[in-house]
Amino acid sequence: MRIAFDAKRAYHNNTGLGNYSRSLITSLAAYYPDNSYYLMAAKQTNLFDAKPYNNVHTIMPTGVYKWLPSLWRSKYVTQTLRALDIDIYHGLSNEIPVGIHRTAVKSVVSIHDLIFERYPNQYKATDNAIYRRKFSYACLHADKVMAMSEQTKQDIINYYKTPAEKIEVCYQSCNPVFEQRLTPDVLQRVRQAYKLPQNYLLYIGSVIERKNLLNICRALQSMQPAERIPLVVIGQGKAYMQQVKTYIAANNLEKDIVFLSEQASAAAMPGFATGTDFPAIYQLATALIYPSLYEGFGIPILEAMWSGTPVITSSVSCMPETGGDAACYINPLDVEDIAHAIHVVANDSNQRADMVAKGFVQAKKFSPAVCAAAVMRIYQSL
Repeated sequence: MRIAFDAKRAYHNNTGLGNYSRSLITSLAAYYPDNSYYLMAAKQTNLFDAKPYNNVHTIMPTGVYKWLPSLWRSKYVTQTLRALDIDIYHGLSNEIPVGIHRTAVKSVVSIHDLIFERYPNQYKATDNAIYRRKFSYACLHADKVMAMSEQTKQDIINYYKTPAEKIEVCYQSCNPVFEQRLTPDVLQRVRQAYKLPQNYLLYIGSVIERKNLLNICRALQSMQPAERIPLVVIGQGKAYMQQVKTYIAANNLEKDIVFLSEQASAAAMPGFATGTDFPAIYQLATALIYPSLYEGFGIPILEAMWSGTPVITSSVSCMPETGGDAACYINPLDVEDIAHAIHVVANDSNQRADMVAKGFVQAKKFSPAVCAAAVMRIYQSL
């Protein structure tokens, strides 16, 4: 087969959608080498290197579309797809080109989440309108819709009335670097470089209301000072971040919570900007705490399980899909429940060991090979 991808995120996004795109493309190229893969990209960067794969080809706009790359990507890439005799086009980030359903090219779209539908107040009205138009168009006109979780599948059905039989749940994998066990020397270097506590909880993600950082802070405040374990936060935020900081200051929690993303020591580390030090930061943590109210998949849960780090997460949305029987589940709106989970996981070494062992087993369900096979089955069904 000749399979094309929207490669914008692969070349220009160094976090979630970019990692998903790069991981899927490289997994397909490695495990299914008989196919040819075409990356439709307006511009190449060093975020992705196709050279190791002789069956992966990067295609960029030509002619007038060199100066109108967004227009090419959103619509006129269909002309390029026809010229290349492409069999399947995969929109990796929630959208497909306008009019592709009127060509002979089959299309698949990955829908990662419908957070903007669930929490519209957390987005600009203009952004919501753009997202809704693109997502709903893709769900209507793609030959197959790939949802990142059962939660996302149900949301697609509810919000866009997409027939259930048109949607397949295809879980994502994470960067294989999280599987690698790091040496004590490497871990010690990272601990010293970032001035990390000996024991700490790790929060990773945007500091926004849906991610629920404030309730973690409330849970820590409810605990006796001697029982608290420091919280290391990796993520940026605006209004909600200020709300959290106001609470921290009012309750004298400054020594218990470290905003690593704002520290000069982190900003000066190349491995922080690129994320290459994140596996070590995970592996050094006592537990990941992820009490989100809603996610499309919850990739930090998977990264933590591969890292051998226990996970405390919410019993709602897709989190139980990702965490399986390996995580400690809490009611994200119950501060006492969060505090109890922190106390138990931080102090019960047997439970942590059990969670780590189960975490490795659960993580293997989302290996690159497993996820690539699920996607390939969809391609072959078209």
